[in-house]
Amino acid sequence: MPQLNKLRTALPGGIGGDTAPPPSARLRTALTVFFALDGFLFAGWVVRIPAIKHQTGASPSTLGLALLGVSAGAVITMMLTGRLCRRYGSHAVTVVCGVLLSLSIALPAQTHSVLALGLVLLLFGAAYGGMNVAANSAAVDLVTAMRRPVMPSFHAAFSLGGMAGAGLGGLVAGDLSPSTHLFALTGIGLLVTAVTGPVLLRHRPATAVTAPKGTSGTRERPRRMDGRARRIVILFGVIALCTAYGEGALAEWGALHLTQDLHANPGPAAAGYSLFALTMAIGRLTGTTLLERFGQTRTLVVGGTTAAAGMLLGALAPTLWLALLGFAVTGLGLANIFPVAVGRAGALAGPSGVAAASTLGYGGMLLGPPVIGFLADWFSLPVALTTVTVLAATAALLGFGARRANAHMSD
Repeated sequence: MPQLNKLRTALPGGIGGDTAPPPSARLRTALTVFFALDGFLFAGWVVRIPAIKHQTGASPSTLGLALLGVSAGAVITMMLTGRLCRRYGSHAVTVVCGVLLSLSIALPAQTHSVLALGLVLLLFGAAYGGMNVAANSAAVDLVTAMRRPVMPSFHAAFSLGGMAGAGLGGLVAGDLSPSTHLFALTGIGLLVTAVTGPVLLRHRPATAVTAPKGTSGTRERPRRMDGRARRIVILFGVIALCTAYGEGALAEWGALHLTQDLHANPGPAAAGYSLFALTMAIGRLTGTTLLERFGQTRTLVVGGTTAAAGMLLGALAPTLWLALLGFAVTGLGLANIFPVAVGRAGALAGPSGVAAASTLGYGGMLLGPPVIGFLADWFSLPVALTTVTVLAATAALLGFGARRANAHMSD
């Protein structure tokens, strides 16, 4: 982790004018915990998908439609969450969504039909989408105040949380039912939110408060998006879409691919997503250094190209170990693309930019489950997963095309 700086009292974020802003270390730690919790809970759900598929009697295509509920719920709530963040502050919205996400994760294991599964996943996805927009908006505010490109470190926490959630799921998959496992995750989520939430609730986001007396207050509100800014936000949103498609595909179909096509046991199948999350976390932990040294364009282009090659191997490899290697390489490639895209949109347009880019990004997850499910029925699941390669390569091309926008926006 890069050394943490303290916020200067001259920066927006001081409450009133008589107290200094909270140390960036405290806020950064609290936000990091919420990013990790988000990944932990989501991974805990995805590693139980094969068991819940069996429980509901879903086919690949009907399971894809049910999984659509997660992405649909997320996309529906993302723009609403951007408005809520502007009105109530991203910190408060993050805490509320943490509670809702913790409660809703227990619901999928209580279903016994595809329709019921799709409906509860709609609620789970709504909480998940709200958590992502609110936490990313809070992170963009803090990154702007710190004046360092540390956005990937927050997403590294998400990946580490995903690795822990998948690893725990793999350990207990043979001994605990999905219902018991997911109820336990509810308890963990509520406990973490109760301990960490007060840190966020005590302090308003750095760019969302009135400036102290005697300062300019020019960053009191993010400016409205004009036509040019909107086009740049959309460009980065499409880049996020291409990579979110890959993340969602590995999260929701990776374990099933290893189980069904390569005959892996539940433990190794869960370890596939855990390995993907681990390498993604490693890539994100080095993301700040990469951005400072090589710049945004090279980071996007090399990342997309690496992910495309890795997923081609992961989808078509004839053995479990080669497929796991492909998953690992894919994680390294995708690591910094989404946080860079969302961070750039947020730096340009505040919560509205985060919400717009996130909505487009999670549109990739919206498209992914049904597309891969239907392609798996028509061809095979390995062939369906090669669509991740196509979109990762597209992200690399768009990242190269975004170089003029990058030059116009300061690093």
